[in-house]
Amino acid sequence: MNITQIHLQKMTDLDTQLAPLRELSPQLIILFGSVAFFESPQLTQALKALVPTCEILGCSTAGEIAVDRVYDNSCILTAIHFERTQIKTVTTAITSMDDSFAAGARLGSELPTENLTGILLLGTGVSINGSALIAGMESQLPAGIRISGGLAADAGAFKQTWTLGPAGNSDHHIVAVGLYGQHVQLSYGTFAGWEPFGPARKVTRCDGNVLYELDGSRALDIYKRYLGDYAKDLPGSGLLFPFAMLNSAQEKHGIFRTILAVNEAEGSLTLAGDIDPNGYLELMHSSTEKLINGAETAAKTAFKNHPSKNPTLNNSLAILVSCIGRKLVMGDRIDEEVEAVANTLGKNTTITGYYSNGEIAGTEFHPSCQLHNQTMTITWISELP
Repeated sequence: MNITQIHLQKMTDLDTQLAPLRELSPQLIILFGSVAFFESPQLTQALKALVPTCEILGCSTAGEIAVDRVYDNSCILTAIHFERTQIKTVTTAITSMDDSFAAGARLGSELPTENLTGILLLGTGVSINGSALIAGMESQLPAGIRISGGLAADAGAFKQTWTLGPAGNSDHHIVAVGLYGQHVQLSYGTFAGWEPFGPARKVTRCDGNVLYELDGSRALDIYKRYLGDYAKDLPGSGLLFPFAMLNSAQEKHGIFRTILAVNEAEGSLTLAGDIDPNGYLELMHSSTEKLINGAETAAKTAFKNHPSKNPTLNNSLAILVSCIGRKLVMGDRIDEEVEAVANTLGKNTTITGYYSNGEIAGTEFHPSCQLHNQTMTITWISELP
């Protein structure tokens, strides 16, 4: 597996900037960039002209990750030439949040399952139920196929996000790439680093990803009471105070939910994924040090679970999807969580990724795919010679 990475900071002189792709002859290009790189088809057209047979996949971000740093208002292009691995990209339009499960099922049904090893999934970041999207896709796949990826972002605006795939640049398409064969090796790491802030409260009324009541009271009223002065900045300030989901026995299972919207009249909160109607929710907060330690733990988990005995000896690719909420908490120290991952995975690992509106991965508690918020997730890819 050979990898070339290009950091684009402007849309001019693309022929010169993209020239290294000719020598590599990639089968797959993964592209993470600010909204400006998706609003025009210029970059996509330049890539298709240069490498017409290459599959291209990507999404807009709330920050781009490369090497050991975080960038804004740029585009990270990672081109991969596989020696023994086959790929297939698929896409489908999503018409509304209610279409999330069906859209996931449509996407999953388009991926052949023979020799399918893993899937990278990128969804829109607004008007979507990420949990339902994943469930729909899994309904069409054999048990044990791991899905990872994330939801697109738009620098925290939560208005219009973009994906890139077989349908080109789109604000209403979900895209995925399947990796096939026995030579591709995948491992995953997921960890958060948030701490409880107040007691666990029983979910007493919800519908999908809309939370109406906690302990019999309006959910928004309870949430505002805990946030204090931060409440005036909702829903944006909700990124700093996610919920941890607990089961009916109040046991944690490593899944967090971010606030996407509030409804003052109903007193409800719309979360980024489904809520357990029989479970509990616990408000969380964190510090920079704890989030950096969480990123390092995710990297150590990916290292421990990698199929290769010496995963750092060969060229490999790590795709990091972290939450915009973590970026807001860490501020100027945001690079440190990426550095922690890069140091763990070694110098032969190319790092790419982005800050998202939602992360897609399994956990130590739930190996099957879940939607996460406020979490660092890592997909580590290598290829046997």
